[in-house]
Amino acid sequence: MLVNATRMLKLAHEGHYAVGHFNINNLEWTKAILLEAEAQKSPVILGVSEGAGKYMGGFKVVAAMVKALDESLGITVPVALHLDHGSYEGVKACIAAGFTSVMFDGSSLPFEENIAKTKELVDLAHDHGLSIEAEVGAIGGTEDGITADGEIADPEECAKIVALGVDFLAAGIGNIHGIYPKDWTGLHIDALEKIQKATGGIPLVLHGGTGIPDDQIKAAIAGGMSKINVNTDCQLVFAEATKEYCLAGKADPTADNKSKGYDPRKLLKPGFEAIRAKVKEKMELFGSVGKAA
Repeated sequence: MLVNATRMLKLAHEGHYAVGHFNINNLEWTKAILLEAEAQKSPVILGVSEGAGKYMGGFKVVAAMVKALDESLGITVPVALHLDHGSYEGVKACIAAGFTSVMFDGSSLPFEENIAKTKELVDLAHDHGLSIEAEVGAIGGTEDGITADGEIADPEECAKIVALGVDFLAAGIGNIHGIYPKDWTGLHIDALEKIQKATGGIPLVLHGGTGIPDDQIKAAIAGGMSKINVNTDCQLVFAEATKEYCLAGKADPTADNKSKGYDPRKLLKPGFEAIRAKVKEKMELFGSVGKAA
């Protein structure tokens, strides 16, 4: 049974660990993450961007797939199905589709409009038993065509958004989506401390978890980051792991290589295994192993 993310993140915040949010893009990714979460006895959040949801056939298809896999695989750890960087319309669609958690990203809107729409969606999500994440200030990097450069959220704006009743908050502390540039200056832990104080100890969310040094991840968790988003890391290992099979089938389409290179069950198996290994690595880093409750 899927759950919202409120309790798992509250426990993470109190226990000074973080729950991994891993974006899913197909059945193999979903299955790999669920099985590893079960093996590690770790709570987990499955993130779905609007683009990935469209690719997989729509939010209703995604929700049905995740719920069926969760049941068929006998998953016992807490699992939340979460919309990542959702638009106003996307949040409403995911609530209707059966997601258990949503994020409304109004960071590109004028602040007062972000406030108004966030409040409306907080009430709607809570009426349906969902948890809801909001964002203040754009996270750096490129996300759905919007690019920002490691912004740092304003603590006062964070406090105003939290006062609306959101369950957890994405607040930039110099983090970015995608690959970090060589001249990246690192996370601003001092800014995190100010944001956490201003928001009264609400669980905070660190987007762009790929490429941040382990010591900075641990410092961010100690400072109140209770949910860490991972996507690019999984994309990279999946692409690398499946490359050999793809090239083998293309370069030498013999009967033997055809079975290796063209059969999707065999082609995607290395990627499936690579995702599991990466998820295990991150759960150990985040400290969520054995924290299922």
